[in-house]
Amino acid sequence: MWIRKDCCLLLGIFLLVSPWGLAADWPQFRGPGGQGISQEKNLPITWSDTENLAWKTLLPGYGSSSPIALNNRLYVTCYSGYATEGARGRMENLTLHVVSVDVESGMILWDKKIKPVLPESSSVRDHGYAAQTPVTDGEYLYVFFGKTGLLKFDLQGNQIWQTSVGTKTHGWGSGTSPILYENLVIVNASVESDSLVAINKNTGKEVWRAEGMEDSWNTPHLVKTDKGTQELAVSVKGWILAFDPVMGEELWRCEGIPGYVCPSIVSHEGIIYSLGGRSSKAIAVRSGGRGDVTQTHKLWQADVGANVSSPVVHAGHLYWISDRNQVAYCLSLADGSVQYAQEVGQQPYASALLADEKVYIVTRYGGALVLAAKPKFELLAHNRLEDRSTFNASPIPCNGSLILRSDRNLYCFKK
Repeated sequence: MWIRKDCCLLLGIFLLVSPWGLAADWPQFRGPGGQGISQEKNLPITWSDTENLAWKTLLPGYGSSSPIALNNRLYVTCYSGYATEGARGRMENLTLHVVSVDVESGMILWDKKIKPVLPESSSVRDHGYAAQTPVTDGEYLYVFFGKTGLLKFDLQGNQIWQTSVGTKTHGWGSGTSPILYENLVIVNASVESDSLVAINKNTGKEVWRAEGMEDSWNTPHLVKTDKGTQELAVSVKGWILAFDPVMGEELWRCEGIPGYVCPSIVSHEGIIYSLGGRSSKAIAVRSGGRGDVTQTHKLWQADVGANVSSPVVHAGHLYWISDRNQVAYCLSLADGSVQYAQEVGQQPYASALLADEKVYIVTRYGGALVLAAKPKFELLAHNRLEDRSTFNASPIPCNGSLILRSDRNLYCFKK
């Protein structure tokens, strides 16, 4: 018995440290921890419709959500029947989809169709009715469709529960993705109910609700403080807020972005970095405070930012491309000083992906840029495809492949 336990322990350690363990999975928006950072070492740098293309799959509908990856399966959402490219149609024909795709072949394994709660917003600008990325705990999928609610599926596409987090809509649609914490699914339902909502992932019942999520389209972020505790951070109009993820109690707030906020927070060593919005700000705040921490924990503020796209942290620097002015930025984490600001002439809504000392950024209409992850601007590649639909989804890695999603198609690129 002792030998068997010891072998199991060694096997567990091997799986955790080996490249064949969980490193290949991408379980939520922006991957593990929502940071947009991958440990993959052999992703392609260049690609096209003929170079390094493993497969291309036409999806059953439109959308701008990013895929997630689990056990060689991709899961992604889309919509059809109404307000698709070139055809508005009738709202009662709107259909929501959760789709599973095989990573090796690109074959659609199943397509779960969901009837939306109507009426939806009659005009959703830029990203449609499927902008929220699913999340998985390895056994189930949790999918958010705004007014239609939060839904739980098994990995074969069978629906287990559905619960509402609010009924309001917005002309810019609903775009925040759910995250998991212990037995909770947490959603920023700013559009639907001006609330941050935690749902028991087993029962589908509401556990807690925090109000005051004004003009916020960013996915909540779990940050580990220097004391080892975890806080749930979200950026809203005027404030960066942190909550106890178990009880939903507000822990602290710091003066933040003056207008609406889309980019998601990232963190490093207990410090939160938030971008936004039309005023173009970047703010650094140390977690772990209590009350209004603007004077005590706000470390710096820079007059550069992004309106939609989220950054990545690497080796003491923050990287992103602004959708506002189409400029690539690198900032020092120490003081917010701009290391470079290079015009690239392309607009991303997708968030940055860091892998193997490279920053991958997919633009809406002008292809994908690959930058060197260093504080001197270096464009390694500018990759274009013949696909003329919109690329709003963030790229994801999966087993040595790079997965891209346009309004219409899912792509797999591999060396």
